[in-house]
Amino acid sequence: MNDAVHQHQFVSLSDADAPVLSRFSYSAAEPFAVSLSFQSGDGTWTDWTFARDLLIAGLAGPVGEGDVRIRPELARDEEFFAVEFESPGGYALVELLRIDVETFLEAASGVVPIGTEEAFFDVDALIDELTNV
Repeated sequence: MNDAVHQHQFVSLSDADAPVLSRFSYSAAEPFAVSLSFQSGDGTWTDWTFARDLLIAGLAGPVGEGDVRIRPELARDEEFFAVEFESPGGYALVELLRIDVETFLEAASGVVPIGTEEAFFDVDALIDELTNV
């Protein structure tokens, strides 16, 4: 069984003239989280990690109150999925094709079915990581 999913795509980033290469990632090692990464002009990647449940809920409507928010009403039309990222360093609005988000979530649920995340979560490893700083 494959324990990770990676999906590359181009996205519209804050009304940029050219699309930006992005990558969704999901791993059974972090069953509650997904990562959305963006490649900058120099080839480095910027990663944003947030709850898989947030991405799932965003398919139905606006959700999120923190640094990552799903805002369908900001997308140019129903084919797109808008995600806002905000940090002290700046703000970005990303538009992804809705079908790409759905395809990614389907593949991720093949790795860890939705609702079974706790069975894949290693609490002892987390405690070790937090206490062995």
